[in-house]
Amino acid sequence: MLKPLNDNVIIESVEVEKKTASGIILSKEAVKPSHSEGVIIAVGEGKCLEDGTVKTPSVSVGQRVIYNGFAGTKVSHQGKDLVILSLADVLAIVE
Repeated sequence: MLKPLNDNVIIESVEVEKKTASGIILSKEAVKPSHSEGVIIAVGEGKCLEDGTVKTPSVSVGQRVIYNGFAGTKVSHQGKDLVILSLADVLAIVE
């Protein structure tokens, strides 16, 4: 298993729906958003501040999030496609 450092997270991407609610199948270009969805599978310890304290991350393992699709580093590990990115690139938590 990969363990992210500092304020980084590891996300397993979730496939974006390629069909609308009415059944229309979308092309690859229409499906390619500037953001992506995924599930957090690992969280780093947090960001080290100037005074030496560590700010704990505001997300946790298992949460579904929306993140900047152009950010991060894509890796393949144990047969899974993962993204390692900074916590600042996580845009929202899906509830």
